[in-house]
Amino acid sequence: MAVPSSTTTSNIMLAIFEKKTNSVDLYRPLRNYIVINYSEREAQNLEDDLQTLKQLRSEVERGGAADSPTARRDLLQNYYRALCVVESRFPISPDKDHVNAVSFTWYDAFKNKQKATQQNIHLEKAAVLFNLGAVHSQIGLSCDRSAVEGRKQASHSFMAAAGAFAFLKDNVAMKASVGGSTTLDISVECVGLLERLMLAQAQECVYENTIAKGSSPGVCAKISRQVGLFYEDALAALTVTPLSHHFEKGWISHVQLKAAMFHGEACYRYSLELHGKEEIAEEIARLKIGISALSDARKAAPRGAAQQLLDAVTKLETILKSNMERAVKENDRVYLMRVPPASSLSALPTFSMVKPMAMNEILDASKEKMFASLVPDSSAKSLSRYTEMVDDIIRTQAEKLQQGSELARVRLREMDLPDSVLSLEGNTPLPTVLKEDVEAVQICGGPAGLEAELQQLKDLSRVNHEMLIQTEEQLQKEATEDAQFRNQFGTRWTRAQSSTLTKNLQDRLNRFAANLKQAAESDARIERSVREHSVLMSILDSRPIESALPSLSRPIMSLDAGEDAIVGALKQSLRQLETLGAQRAGLEDMLKEMKRKDDILPKLMATAGSHEDFFRKEISKYDHICEEIAKNLGAQEQLLMHIQAQNDEFAAIFNLEDYKASREKTYKQIEAAIAKYREIKENINEGLKFYVTLQDAINLVKQQCSDFVMTRNMQCREMIDDVQKKLAGLSFQDSKSSSYSFPPSSQPHQTQSSNPQQPLDQGRVPQTSYLQTPTYQPPQHSTMASPYQPSQHPTTASPYQPSQHPTTASPYQPSQHPTAASTYQQPPQHPTPPAYAQTPPYGYSQPPPAPYQPPASNYPYPPPQHQQHTSAEYGQSPYGGWQGQYYNAPPQQTGSMPRPPYPAQSPYPPPNQSGYYRQ
Repeated sequence: MAVPSSTTTSNIMLAIFEKKTNSVDLYRPLRNYIVINYSEREAQNLEDDLQTLKQLRSEVERGGAADSPTARRDLLQNYYRALCVVESRFPISPDKDHVNAVSFTWYDAFKNKQKATQQNIHLEKAAVLFNLGAVHSQIGLSCDRSAVEGRKQASHSFMAAAGAFAFLKDNVAMKASVGGSTTLDISVECVGLLERLMLAQAQECVYENTIAKGSSPGVCAKISRQVGLFYEDALAALTVTPLSHHFEKGWISHVQLKAAMFHGEACYRYSLELHGKEEIAEEIARLKIGISALSDARKAAPRGAAQQLLDAVTKLETILKSNMERAVKENDRVYLMRVPPASSLSALPTFSMVKPMAMNEILDASKEKMFASLVPDSSAKSLSRYTEMVDDIIRTQAEKLQQGSELARVRLREMDLPDSVLSLEGNTPLPTVLKEDVEAVQICGGPAGLEAELQQLKDLSRVNHEMLIQTEEQLQKEATEDAQFRNQFGTRWTRAQSSTLTKNLQDRLNRFAANLKQAAESDARIERSVREHSVLMSILDSRPIESALPSLSRPIMSLDAGEDAIVGALKQSLRQLETLGAQRAGLEDMLKEMKRKDDILPKLMATAGSHEDFFRKEISKYDHICEEIAKNLGAQEQLLMHIQAQNDEFAAIFNLEDYKASREKTYKQIEAAIAKYREIKENINEGLKFYVTLQDAINLVKQQCSDFVMTRNMQCREMIDDVQKKLAGLSFQDSKSSSYSFPPSSQPHQTQSSNPQQPLDQGRVPQTSYLQTPTYQPPQHSTMASPYQPSQHPTTASPYQPSQHPTTASPYQPSQHPTAASTYQQPPQHPTPPAYAQTPPYGYSQPPPAPYQPPASNYPYPPPQHQQHTSAEYGQSPYGGWQGQYYNAPPQQTGSMPRPPYPAQSPYPPPNQSGYYRQ
């Protein structure tokens, strides 16, 4: 049974105090250097940068007591980046030509009486990094580690502190200890010790969270053992010179007890896991090791450790002894296992959950704009020359890498690899361009989607045909009624004859009918083309398209059954070639990264000797990567020769020539299918555009016809009233009161009475639907213009005029689908005579025949099979709001062509929305 360990209450950790410094005036020496080496004007331009640097240094000198830990951290990071900028532009050294009036003094963090003074910016940078790590440790120590989030924040801060000390150790510590006095706290040994100590405390926070979550004993043992190892590394550095006498005894006791305690904690947790597995013998051995480590640490640790830590060690030792006594009794009574010696046991497993935080990006000064305009001329020229040398190396090596990659691609293409190997597995690839074309066809619906588009053509043609018939019926009905009244009233019916006024409209309707007939022939040709080439285009419906490609077949008979070995060896060689290609990409990236980080300006400014020697030394760091590139290219050449031999053997066994011929044939078939599909698709699109344009034209003429019929109906009513008034006057003068009978509307062809002067019987006037309209009020002018004159009904720019819609080259040429622009002509611009003053040039005894009556045998479309409602009111659909399949089509499938906008709004909306216009 597990009991709470003592480590959860031994959360005593260590933080590091900052180094102290003396005041330094950076402003005046740096400004003097700018004035001497550049100009007074340059110094004035950089005044703000100089003041900023002075302010940063002043705040660093003040110490962290007045600032919060986070504000102190940000200050130190900003000041360090500023020092990097100063280092690259101001050579600070005792040299007379350098900035020699600046001396930095810093005191040891652990021995306050020891100090170091250098005319070297590296000491300043090392001290700032040390203080940055110290501030992070203080932030971690201040977190509330009684909660999960607090422990996470503390662990993050300790890792940041470890990152700062690691950055100091790797980049600045050696430079700060060369050529002058220094303090031990910024030495490589000391900052390495502090890095391990911070990692130990970060891992300890993770362990506390692991215990709080109730993780398994095995996981807890691994994390705990890693905590102990971190503390053991720190203890090893503390107990040897030069650090053994530099730290207080309390530090050594703390680290020693922590290392022993977490070793014992790991043994304890691991023994719990062993007990669950009934491995009693090893459990006893592990408990003995933990007890021995704790006992030895308590005896060897110097005085000065915190009492809370001592109590935790004692408590853990008591728990281990209790568990060992229980395990020994169980072993003696039940298991009777031999306890192995400690030397025969393997080391406990570990699991590190922390690492030093990377500080490169945080402390990167490449984006700082301070002193950006300040670069010495000599350094700039030398730096430019060095940059050219580096660029020449980069360019030469990059060209070699690219040539190597291109050579591999060409050689593989010549051998038809890896396509032939993939085809053997049924994965024949398709050329990229051809695959993109096939995908474009499939997105548009493929050949299977052409049927729906052909149906759209049929629906549009039918809609146009029905609209045309409906329009002709309106004109024919009006002409029939006009002829009826003309026969009844004779010379008294003085308005113009319908056939005279509707000639232009009838001509346009006839041209529309001819267009529809030619369009139907084009539609039939398209449909025949779809049927004839359906087998050719069916390959485009294969999904994926690669499934339609032939695959490489294995030989029917094999003497030694060694083809699998040949294929396996070839695949392995191709994988090796791919690995070499990836290595080349990495080498090229490495070259670019080396060039990016290759900042030699600070070294160049501090160099007093020959620049040629300096350049040779610096450029030599690229030799290693150049050797790697040459090695890679040599290995690739050898591997390509080996692949060539393997591919020859592979081709001889699997008969690649027949496969290539079959594959090329399939490629050509796919190309032909795509070409034919595109041709048919373009024809269908042209047909859709034609029908949409024609539909608008018919709709416009239909509206004009409706306006004409409505005006004629009002004229008819007024003329009837006028005739009745005249007949009523004649009847008053006549001594006899005889009535004039009109034939009923159901007998339009009945001859009128022999006496034309008989009075009109109002009760027998034909009651047509048009007589129910309001009485027409004539305009003030003496003449009534025809309703379809442009002056009375201005039309908007028609979308099918030739000037606005130029005809593009398409299968719908005028000989097949004449454009709607050719069918629409404006009516003649001449005034219409007064409606009642003109005498009909001729009269019909019978209603005039409709000008558009195509014979049933020659007309491309049979008349619609619907009942004609001759008694329908004006403005209502004669076929009851027809809704065709095209307008009630189901939603388009993904990848189908977008619906053409042929239900577009007419430029002349009808006064009453008929069924055709319902959306």
